[in-house]
Amino acid sequence: MKPRVSIIMGSTSDLPVMEAAAKFFDEMEIPFEINALSAHRTPKEVEVFATGAQERGIEVIIAAAGMAAHLPGVIAAMTTLPVIGVPIKASLDGLDAALAIMQMPPGIPVATVAINGSLNAAILALQIMATNNPEYQEKMKAYKETLKEKIVKANQELSTIKFKFKTN
Repeated sequence: MKPRVSIIMGSTSDLPVMEAAAKFFDEMEIPFEINALSAHRTPKEVEVFATGAQERGIEVIIAAAGMAAHLPGVIAAMTTLPVIGVPIKASLDGLDAALAIMQMPPGIPVATVAINGSLNAAILALQIMATNNPEYQEKMKAYKETLKEKIVKANQELSTIKFKFKTN
C-alpha cells in the first residue's frame, strides 16, 4: 500500500490536532503517511521530502505548523503538488500561524483551513483527489450524506424537548 496523501507536522506536539485528519483517512480507507519535519530544524529533510513526494505517488500534502508556520509555504515552494496548510494554535490563539500560512507570495499558493482544522484539510485533500477518481467521489458523497443525516437526527431530537413557549 503506497500513501496518496502526506500529513506533515512541524513537531509531534501537533499530533493531537492532526489526528483528526489521520482518522478521517482511515475511515475513508485512503492510504496516507504522517511525519514530523521542521522548516527551521530540518530544512534539508524538508527539501528531500517535498522534491520527492510526487515521484513517490503523493497527490496532496497537508502541512501543519504553529507560530511562524513556515512549513506549508516552504513545502509549496519546492513542489507542484497541492499543499493544504493547517495553522496550529501554539501562541496568539493560532492567529500568527494562520496569517503566516495565508500570506504566501504570488506563485506559491497554500490552501489554508481553520486554526486546528485538520479534519477540513483531510476532507479538502480527498475532494481534490476525487476530481479524477470516481471511487473517491462516491466516498465524498457518502460522507456528505452522513453530515446531512446527523442534522436530520439532531432536529428529531430537538423536537422532543419541551419548553413552555417553544412552538415546534
